[in-house]
Amino acid sequence: MKKLKKIHQLTNDEFAELKAGADEALGHAQGKMITLRTNSVPRRRKPLVCTPKRILSIRMRLNVSQPVFADLLYVTKDTAAKWEQGLRKPSGSALRLLEIAEKQPEVLVDG
Repeated sequence: MKKLKKIHQLTNDEFAELKAGADEALGHAQGKMITLRTNSVPRRRKPLVCTPKRILSIRMRLNVSQPVFADLLYVTKDTAAKWEQGLRKPSGSALRLLEIAEKQPEVLVDG
């Protein structure tokens, strides 16, 4: 025959803490209690489109080869080469990183 497990009896302090947490969750769900700190971050403008000529000029300014440039941007050499040839277009985070590389190249090469 299987032994039954003994149920833990909550102390008054444990129960009070549990009830306070439940009350806080209920108040938050009802919009009555806002205890979380909220920060709003202004949305940045989208980065400009990078032309092959612009990408090449960024790499030349850094004075690095395509493989090294690709390594700095954490992309493959083929990707960096295709950007420069106009066969592919960088998007999203790659555009932002290229923008940073153009404005502050030391960020990529130092460190």
